[in-house]
Amino acid sequence: MIENYEEFTESQLKILNRYVTHTTSNIFALRNLPEVIKGALFSRYSRSILGLRTLLLKEFILNEETAFANIAGHSTEESEEQDIENQIMAIRKAQNFYDRILDGYGDDSIGELGGAHLALENISMLAAKVIEDCRIGGSPLEKSTRYIYFDQKFQDEYLFYREPILMTSAYRDLYVSTCNSLFDTYSRLIPGVTEIIEKKFPRDPSISNVAYTAALRAKVLDCLRGLLPASALTNMGVYGNGRFFETMIQKLNCSSLAELQEIGKKSYQELGKVVPSFIRRAEASHKHQKTFSHFTEQLENEIKLMAQQHDPFLDKMDIPGVKLICYDPDSPYRVGAALLFHHTDVGLLELQEYCRKLPDEELGRILDAAAQCRDNRRHKSPRALEHATFTFEMLADFGIYRDLQRHRMLTQERQLLTCNFGYYTPEELQNTPMEAEYIAAMDQARKAYDIIAKELPEEAQYVVPMAYNIHWYFHVNLRALQWLCELRSSPAGHPGYRHVAQELAKQVSSVLPQFERFFKFVDYEGYMLGRLGQEIRSDQKKTHLNSDV
Repeated sequence: MIENYEEFTESQLKILNRYVTHTTSNIFALRNLPEVIKGALFSRYSRSILGLRTLLLKEFILNEETAFANIAGHSTEESEEQDIENQIMAIRKAQNFYDRILDGYGDDSIGELGGAHLALENISMLAAKVIEDCRIGGSPLEKSTRYIYFDQKFQDEYLFYREPILMTSAYRDLYVSTCNSLFDTYSRLIPGVTEIIEKKFPRDPSISNVAYTAALRAKVLDCLRGLLPASALTNMGVYGNGRFFETMIQKLNCSSLAELQEIGKKSYQELGKVVPSFIRRAEASHKHQKTFSHFTEQLENEIKLMAQQHDPFLDKMDIPGVKLICYDPDSPYRVGAALLFHHTDVGLLELQEYCRKLPDEELGRILDAAAQCRDNRRHKSPRALEHATFTFEMLADFGIYRDLQRHRMLTQERQLLTCNFGYYTPEELQNTPMEAEYIAAMDQARKAYDIIAKELPEEAQYVVPMAYNIHWYFHVNLRALQWLCELRSSPAGHPGYRHVAQELAKQVSSVLPQFERFFKFVDYEGYMLGRLGQEIRSDQKKTHLNSDV
């Protein structure tokens, strides 16, 4: 293997050493470079005979048009504040250069060559779900409801989104008082629920107090999170490539909710300081944004009109649960054929017909070959499993949806969050004095929702507590479903979504027993203090690390 055919002077090597992890190896990584430079550099790299290091030197570092020195921000004479300001100004000055490079390739995938980390603080849980709907190219991480108490106040007010239309409407007082009541109930029930669970699951002396307390807190907050309204403020960190952020902002700009429009506007402003060339088409006056907005509005209006015409004639799903509504009975043959395909010189169609004629036992041996070697859930199955697809529709509480929705390698859609499908009451509250308080808070929220939704159905979502059920569907292939079910059924998971994950695997295994072998790490057990095992392991790791210091 040729390690490197490029030659550099000592001074050039000194410069390059700052920006690449190795100056001679044929494998190396970039470092200390802003995303706009990395994206443009890789764009040029795909259509150049030069090596990346030579390209970096000749067309970027030594090219005055790129404003490289200021963008890279390695000045030692300037103050840190001035250095940052110089970098921002330099990016703007050189943006035409980078835009020409990116536009010159005419491929949206160029926007995937650079990325950014975006923090979104004090946004509603409803807004967080919309952002997480942008599936491909982004990795979101949201503030957890099971490790952090949500009853904090700022300037003597609970932290929930004051929706501007509601706050200037006749429903202002109703909205605020209902949200305050939900937070009051959440806060008031914490000590009582903690006492109940503590009595039910006393600490074993062999378990550390740190691990037990963490597991206890998670269990308490799992029980009470259903009281939190969708307006509750949360924080998110999102890493995404430029293409992801451009699409995300375009969608936010088209939303009818004021909060989402504001998030889109602010995201564009802040990302424009670090990756302007990647998100420029999401600017409100840009032709791409304008045509996208027009398309989105027309599409929504047409489909909404069709739905309104047909809705009165349709039956409603009003019983909480999971329903497998579509699958292909031939999918075991398709998966078997796809497994064999790579190691043969036969056509896929011929392999499918061949597998269809095999005895069940022989087809089972083919499927076993892909299943029996897995030692744990992190051993990913072959892509052949993607030839089997399933459609489920679900009615479960918004908290469960909030956790399961984050699985992005599937097709999913939800209906508006409402109070029309009932709510979930935690088992730990049932037949206790606290149950009445919980029910009263839920009923109060439903009454407020019913009043607001008559005029403002989308804005009314903000007052709906997480315990209320929401209706959605998943269309997912077997490989993605395997990952989802095995991950979300693990003992540390919330009992609500653990049940859904178990049910998904059970229903597939029931209609297609040949696929049961692919769910070997689905945990069907029940764990009343589910986080305890994980917290014990975490505490043991910390103790071990501290002892090594």
